[in-house]
Amino acid sequence: MTHSAQELLDGIRTAIADGHGVNRFVPLVAEGRAPLASIGALAAEESRIVPADWRSFLALAARADDPAGRAFFTTLAQGEGSVLPLVAPLAAAAGFDEAAVRDHRPEPACQAYAAFVAWLASNAAPAVAAVALLTNFAAFGGYCAAIADGLRAHYGFADEAVAFFDFFAAPAPDLARQGLAAVQAGLDAGVPFDRAVEYARLLQGYELMFWNALADSAADPAEAG
Repeated sequence: MTHSAQELLDGIRTAIADGHGVNRFVPLVAEGRAPLASIGALAAEESRIVPADWRSFLALAARADDPAGRAFFTTLAQGEGSVLPLVAPLAAAAGFDEAAVRDHRPEPACQAYAAFVAWLASNAAPAVAAVALLTNFAAFGGYCAAIADGLRAHYGFADEAVAFFDFFAAPAPDLARQGLAAVQAGLDAGVPFDRAVEYARLLQGYELMFWNALADSAADPAEAG
């Protein structure tokens, strides 16, 4: 029987370690092989994802019954609010002006992650949603760090243009502690976590779909606009 949030998270990370395949996009950027159009497409997709996640986290904060859950999701929502203005400089550096971002045709595979976060916000116990999100943070932060390094080294992007990725790549120990507290509050309250592995695996899979859809657009630049 799981008695601590850390034990629960460690067990779920082990359970989903087989993953859903390989991230094909991040190495392209890290090695300077991704076309600028695909980086612009990433920014355009994020211009839709960030506001959606912001609303989802606010909804989870409102649904949380305990102070720890409310604090965790409020912090996540504040982070999305902070990072939203950083999308435009990234898009501009990749050659996407405001009109190009607006006119970009979103890829269903890129938007699936945010759609599932919205589903969690409506259907999952907030503490269980917290587990799914926490299991995904480390991988996402690593991807963002690799992209930030690649954009600086191979594309000459200035700090302002890379700030979106720097934000998510930065260690966030306080956020991790808040997340563990939210999960622990759920455990202490008897919240059932029997679907936590399922939700974490789905979220991981949807994130990989996001990156690999961008990799497909990099292979066919006509799809990136």
